[in-house]
Amino acid sequence: MTHARVLSFLMVCLMLMAGRCPAQTSTMKSIQEFGVLPGNTPEANRQNLQKAIDWASRSGQALWVEPVEDGYAVDGGIVLRRNVSLIGSHAPVGRGTRHPDKPQPVGSLFRITDTERPFITVESATQIRGIQFWYPEQTYNDSSRIIAYPPTIQVSHTQSVNAVNMTDLTFYGEYVAMDFNAVPSHPCEQMIFQHCYGYPLSGEFIRIDYCYDIPRILNCHVNPSNMREFGRSFSRDVIDAVMRRGSFCYAINHTDNAQLIDVFTFGTYGGVFLGPESYGQLTNFNLDCVTVGIHKTGANTKNRNWQIAQGSVIANAGADIKDVHPLIVEGEGHTSFVNVEAFSGGNGALTTIGSSYDFMLVRGDRRLTVTLFGCRMRNYTADAPFTIQNPKAVIQAVACVDKNEELYNVTVNP
Repeated sequence: MTHARVLSFLMVCLMLMAGRCPAQTSTMKSIQEFGVLPGNTPEANRQNLQKAIDWASRSGQALWVEPVEDGYAVDGGIVLRRNVSLIGSHAPVGRGTRHPDKPQPVGSLFRITDTERPFITVESATQIRGIQFWYPEQTYNDSSRIIAYPPTIQVSHTQSVNAVNMTDLTFYGEYVAMDFNAVPSHPCEQMIFQHCYGYPLSGEFIRIDYCYDIPRILNCHVNPSNMREFGRSFSRDVIDAVMRRGSFCYAINHTDNAQLIDVFTFGTYGGVFLGPESYGQLTNFNLDCVTVGIHKTGANTKNRNWQIAQGSVIANAGADIKDVHPLIVEGEGHTSFVNVEAFSGGNGALTTIGSSYDFMLVRGDRRLTVTLFGCRMRNYTADAPFTIQNPKAVIQAVACVDKNEELYNVTVNP
């Protein structure tokens, strides 16, 4: 083997080890071989893509979404059968790819206009990687014209689903990006979401329910400037409408030991909702221009506990200042905050109040525990950083800093 071929082989190996697909390989078949073509009708492409997936399911094949100028128009209702991977050419492109002559993205791209069916429903042992999803008819500047599309990607509701990998995906104009709210009779396990970018007009980017055995949300980024490269950044009117929906960008319930690492959102009502039947760890986060940063609940004292660390919340928007809280804790269980800061101010991208009411709201009527260490709290209007509406709450703050830049150490123990 020549020196050049050795280097080429090593580069491919390194890219595969890093989870990247450098090009179409001999193990993949292009979806164009099955009649999925740029000039087809959306329904014809739906039928042909489903035939390709059904063929690939028997042997666990990967299908190559060959890059094209205008993308592939495809209707919803696709089922990604067990064992199949859909592979495109992209790393996440958080400001969009751009056609050289037209204001639109290019590449491994699905164009979606179906308002009736989720675009794709996933079964077990499946993967979607390196693909863009575009809703060209979605408004970006008029909130009265927002189209409430079904989820782009949805977990199956007719069977239990295990081991799904969503990596390097970019969404443009979606309403709900990834809906992994399984049904109780068919729970799912081992879901991975990583390096995914978008701005859902429902405010819901990833929602997970009835997912046991460690779901992971890693390195995900939600931002209304997601289509900046081709001139469709969302307007203030649309962002304000998303805020009014009162939903959370990331939501988890009925899950064991969930992991959220390096997550970002901007311009959604809520950052992260941690449901009453969940526990896990949330680290390295930035929740910007929200009404509520983190809302943690809990249904028991044994294992409905969350460890939350290394993050910042900018809670500065809402209808009423008393609704604006970087942190809300209620229910039962324990919550630990380490090196979590909150600050506030204005931002021209949306309508803001410019401050939060407090740093943390604790409410309910059941015993819960909260510990805080090294938290920096500022730009709240209340006299104290904590609003305590639960007479049974046990709280200890150590080495924190309040809005006056004074050390704040307090114990609340009924």
